[in-house]
Amino acid sequence: MRILYFHQHFTTPAGSSGTRSYEFARALIARGHKVTMVCGQSDRSPLDIPWDAKAGWSRGDIDGIDVIALPLSYSNSHGVARRLWTFLRFGWKSVMIALRHDYDLVFATSTPLTAAMPGIAASWFRRKRFIFEVRDLWPELPKALGMRNPLLLGGMWALEGLAYRSSTACIGLAPGIVEGIARRSPKNHPIALIPNGCDLDLFHPSLRGEIRVPGVNPGDFVAGFTGAHGRANGLDAVLDAAAVLKQRGDQRIKILLVGEGSEKPRLMARARDEGLDNVIFHRAMPKVELARLTASLGCGLMVLDNIPAFYRGTSPNKFFDYISSGIPVVSNYPGWLADMISSRRCGLQVEPGNPVPFADALSALAADSAGCAAMSTAARMLAEEQFARAALADRFVRTLEEVGQAGENGRKCG
Repeated sequence: MRILYFHQHFTTPAGSSGTRSYEFARALIARGHKVTMVCGQSDRSPLDIPWDAKAGWSRGDIDGIDVIALPLSYSNSHGVARRLWTFLRFGWKSVMIALRHDYDLVFATSTPLTAAMPGIAASWFRRKRFIFEVRDLWPELPKALGMRNPLLLGGMWALEGLAYRSSTACIGLAPGIVEGIARRSPKNHPIALIPNGCDLDLFHPSLRGEIRVPGVNPGDFVAGFTGAHGRANGLDAVLDAAAVLKQRGDQRIKILLVGEGSEKPRLMARARDEGLDNVIFHRAMPKVELARLTASLGCGLMVLDNIPAFYRGTSPNKFFDYISSGIPVVSNYPGWLADMISSRRCGLQVEPGNPVPFADALSALAADSAGCAAMSTAARMLAEEQFARAALADRFVRTLEEVGQAGENGRKCG
């Protein structure tokens, strides 16, 4: 099949963001399919492909993937209005590509929700098969995070429903996302659960070594967060726990926050103003570099704002990187992954909104090397048994092939 794949935030292992689309595109190519990836430009995803002045975009081959990079820059540090405008422009330009290019199937992955626009256009105007992958439920999450603009929320609600009804099938990354899709889709609409996965070769316990970051001393227990520093991430909870540790006089535990985002300057200012020298901020880094650091952490922090919509509706890359690296995971919100952490004994779950249990959990891990080792082993075992990227990629490819075969046979996928 010829697959037109839309992902605004596409990146490769050379970037500092999730590589799900890169890995899945490569799996499609390995199965004999052709993939054209349409994306934007991001400060976290440098793409070294030539500029095509006539077409008005960059285009080139990246590991067998035909990549079209539209000249639309994006950063988590941009304001809401600027990000929304970029989303809309990407959606519109992608519609033009979907209406003009030759292909057999359209695949689009959110966020943003506007990524669905080319798939909707392809379905309506060219009768093409369209698979929509949902990484976050919109407008549910923006509304839960405090968005009150009725025009924006109404537009999201309408676009979400249209995307589900225009698609041949959907993919959700978490159980709550699958449930949300089902509530607004036609009865018996095909929906597959394919969560984020573990890069078992890239993130590996064998990479463990000394952390060479200013502020970290030999013998320190380093709890790390590796992800976006945005409103939804709720990183004030980490600083609250750091304040408790500081009050206790615990100098051994360091908290390392790796990444970028709109909240980072404010968080850094708060840490500075409160004298939280046990919190260290670090730039985002390429995956290869991040893998070495992650394996060297004492534990990984899975932190989000305490919003019920997150409990079953997220599939954070950082969790899968942590368990691949064989480090304990500390989660500060309940849900399907927190339940898994508890049942598989690969970390600790703490009460949301309360910094004392959070600090207690870090202190307990720092004082129990044998317990940490057992959790580390359990974490890697969970990664290998349930979330191997190769197995999930195979499930993804088979899902697209089933939709494609159904279309060729003139029947609906089901």
